[in-house]
Amino acid sequence: MSGRGVWPRARARLRRFPALLSGCGEQAAAYGRCVAAAAAELQRDACLEEFRALRDCFARAAKATPK
Repeated sequence: MSGRGVWPRARARLRRFPALLSGCGEQAAAYGRCVAAAAAELQRDACLEEFRALRDCFARAAKATPK
């Protein structure tokens, strides 16, 4: 197993991260509002719907970006 080029590839992926996520602002804001509203008594799955929407947006953004 070769470790050549692992770090440059990882850094390149991390550099793309902000651009990937920039299209998910609406979902991130909705999730943040939900968590903030439930902060006093945050329970498991309290913001599950918002979290899933954000996760799906991240996944779509990552798939749409060439490697």
